[in-house]
Amino acid sequence: MGVKDVRISPGLNQAIWARGIRSPPRRLRVRLERKRNDDEGAKEKLYVVASVVEGVTNFKGLQTVVVEAEE
Repeated sequence: MGVKDVRISPGLNQAIWARGIRSPPRRLRVRLERKRNDDEGAKEKLYVVASVVEGVTNFKGLQTVVVEAEE
């Protein structure tokens, strides 16, 4: 997505570590959102937030979907 600053949401972190260190999930459906960095001392203008999409049980036939933000 053309940024170097990637942030992981707490929900995604919990989903990864839910079963412990020995058996992490093989696949997770992830939503990536590119946001504007409003910090004064920020080096990058944009950053990416990675969050988990709940409720996906079957990964067969899934396609990438581009969703426009409603701000």
